[in-house]
Amino acid sequence: MTDRRSEAVQALTRTLGHAFRDPSLLERALTHPSVGEGAAHDAVGRPILDNQRLEFFGDRVLGLLVAERLMRDFPQANEGEMSSRLHGLVDRSACARVGEAAGVGPALRMSAGESKQGGRRRDGILADAVEAILAAVYFDGGIDAARAVFERLWKAELANPSSRSHSNPKSALQEWSLKVGRGLPAYRVVDRTGSDHAPTFRVEVTISGTDGLTAEGRSRQEAEKAAALALMQREGVI
Repeated sequence: MTDRRSEAVQALTRTLGHAFRDPSLLERALTHPSVGEGAAHDAVGRPILDNQRLEFFGDRVLGLLVAERLMRDFPQANEGEMSSRLHGLVDRSACARVGEAAGVGPALRMSAGESKQGGRRRDGILADAVEAILAAVYFDGGIDAARAVFERLWKAELANPSSRSHSNPKSALQEWSLKVGRGLPAYRVVDRTGSDHAPTFRVEVTISGTDGLTAEGRSRQEAEKAAALALMQREGVI
């Protein structure tokens, strides 16, 4: 491990607030699949263990911890509101922001080529590593240790749901609309132009108590996201 990366791992460990009894778990959580590049073993014959299996498990740990927190914080929320909140806290963008803030990028173990291509700043790689880290903490210290790390790393996301507005505008709009008592947003395709291979959709979004607003996109989903974002901007939500 290079001195620079070793320092980054030490800083990350301090941020996590968890002293690993088995440091190899953290090392595995920080190992990107590019390290092996098809090889089953490293130069001295040790098996190369990347973070993919830990990421798979960590995704489930994160979902449980978020659901647990939402059940505690929003005892009157219905299933739709809970699902919206959960999605905004576990999606790739949220996990990537958590990873960036925690300093995961410099601590990653990856191939030189992947690093040169900006892998240490790539949302997908950061998000996978964060989930793998949660799994590593779980296997090292149990669910209580994982919960403590989650509460520490997701503090900003939990306190500031508006930070998710641009990455997941439909969920953010739904969360705000329900919070202020205006019900669920409604989306309607008002126009579709262009060829089948290159269509343009125009979608209107409405919520109770406000005029509708339309936006365009190359797909219905893209247009709905654009409309949701535009409506939040008009209403001063973001």
